[in-house]
Amino acid sequence: MILELQNAILEMIAKGEPLAATVEQLCMRVEAAVPGITASVLILKGGHLHTLAGPSLPLEYSAAIDGLEPGPLAGSCGTAAFLGQPVSVTDIEVDPRWQDFKALALPLGFKACWSSPIKSHEHVIGTFAFYYPEPRGPSAMEHELVEACVHLCTIAIDREERVLERQRLTYVDALTGLPNRARFNLALEEDLAHSEGAWGILLADIDNLKLVNDTFGHAAGDDLIQVVGERISAAAGRQNTFRLGGDEFAVIVLGDVLDLDARASDILLALSSSATCGGHVVFPSATIGGAVAEADAIPDKTRQNADVALYHAKEKSRGRYVQHFPGLGTALTRRFRAVRDVGVALAEDRIDAHYQPIMRLDTGEVVGFEALCRMTTQGGEIVAAAHFHEATKDAHVAGALTQRILQRVARDIRNWLDEGLPLQNVGINLSAADFRGGGLRDRLCRIFDDADVPLDHVILEVTESVYLGHRDHVVADEIKALRSEGLRVALDDFGTGYASLTHLLTVPIDIIKIDKSFIDRLVPGDAGIFIVEGLIGIARNLGIRVVAEGIETQSQADQLQILGCKLGQGYLFSRAVDRGAAATLLMNRGQRSDGVEARAKVS
Repeated sequence: MILELQNAILEMIAKGEPLAATVEQLCMRVEAAVPGITASVLILKGGHLHTLAGPSLPLEYSAAIDGLEPGPLAGSCGTAAFLGQPVSVTDIEVDPRWQDFKALALPLGFKACWSSPIKSHEHVIGTFAFYYPEPRGPSAMEHELVEACVHLCTIAIDREERVLERQRLTYVDALTGLPNRARFNLALEEDLAHSEGAWGILLADIDNLKLVNDTFGHAAGDDLIQVVGERISAAAGRQNTFRLGGDEFAVIVLGDVLDLDARASDILLALSSSATCGGHVVFPSATIGGAVAEADAIPDKTRQNADVALYHAKEKSRGRYVQHFPGLGTALTRRFRAVRDVGVALAEDRIDAHYQPIMRLDTGEVVGFEALCRMTTQGGEIVAAAHFHEATKDAHVAGALTQRILQRVARDIRNWLDEGLPLQNVGINLSAADFRGGGLRDRLCRIFDDADVPLDHVILEVTESVYLGHRDHVVADEIKALRSEGLRVALDDFGTGYASLTHLLTVPIDIIKIDKSFIDRLVPGDAGIFIVEGLIGIARNLGIRVVAEGIETQSQADQLQILGCKLGQGYLFSRAVDRGAAATLLMNRGQRSDGVEARAKVS
């Protein structure tokens, strides 16, 4: 009989039958073999015993003992789990270990109970019990039977734990403990593919995780990921929150009436308070995109729509929520179209450099230029880079545009120098793709060497987000190498990206260009005046030159002079012009003095 029992239960375990069903079958076979007994199996989890199987126990009894805490007076099972030894109570009515529980057992006709601990590697993981309808202890045959049953329970529970651990490793993110990308994909494929209710997806990206990693270290970045995961799951439900990897999380929203906007608002609010990450105070934030599942749409389409919404949120509404709507994906189409148009323009030689002058505010003299990319359309219209900016997000296109502008600028500088014009320098904008493509230093040096142009005529203009936004220091290291060749660096659009005043102490720069958004606020009573004044003073004391961008009125120019700013550019003086007009500006208004001395004034 014992051999048949073992074979049957081991077969169920080998086939991967559910643990509860396997143990319940064990109890039923034992009860059939020993008439009059009632079998029960409890499992120990979280320090408490829970009913795993008891097919002949009344449901109310199983519910009453569920969550039992082991102890020396906790009935037969609770005491056996506490002591790690079999406990045989031959008379429940008088045994002190049943004092608090006999009122549950006696009305059901249970007079005695024998419980044995189930162990794995000497640790108690559950109990196996016989209830008797009369006061008595176990027989010799029952000892042999229970020994086999306890062993089978150990095998079954251990296997279940291994299965759960494999599932945990497969479907749980190690850093946050949340369901991972694999579990999210499974939810889309199995749980939601046949869902008849309403549902939607939120995708959230942590803002500035790279900056935290770069500034405070990866331990702080990991802390930030954990904090964000905890707060999102608290707002949206742990089982519905997934870490997809890196800085991205997903939330599945279910309900008869979906309000993704409200759920996203809850998440953003939950994230808004400060957190300590790696010993530093950080203010977590995230950008969220969402989509509601359309009728009959496959789940992957909803995920794609949420991806598109997240992309737009990161481009236009960082730190906020954008919900997908029909037509939103046309932005991706616009990018592909822009990449195609720029590729054709490059092939047809319709990409060229135009030049916006940088002026001395006190004398109105031209001290340099910023080279700006312009495209001539097939219809003859000249358009600024903003009209094809989507194309520059493609690394290959961005690299090709920079190559073209470098070649044109080098040629123009050589021509102006040959004509004896008082040119000091030209600023050239570089993108992250220019640094990531590799070989930037050699490319720059080769282009300007071939044109016989000294590198001290060149200023590299790099935005804060490019210079300071990469944790692997590729950009910063490359800039240090370029400066060693005599190139100078201007930090463009200062105040709109990653930079803080402390970065001026640590990053190698020669010039800061104060963004137009600050210049626009140079009106009486606006705090922008104090910010600009402070930047000018700090930069002057650090030996860093300042150029004010976007000057459009004489009052702005006058105010900047009062604040101590010497250089500026903007529509007040000139828009970007072609090389011929730029030469005329140099001839008529160029600052004429010794070239080295003049360059020192702007460098």
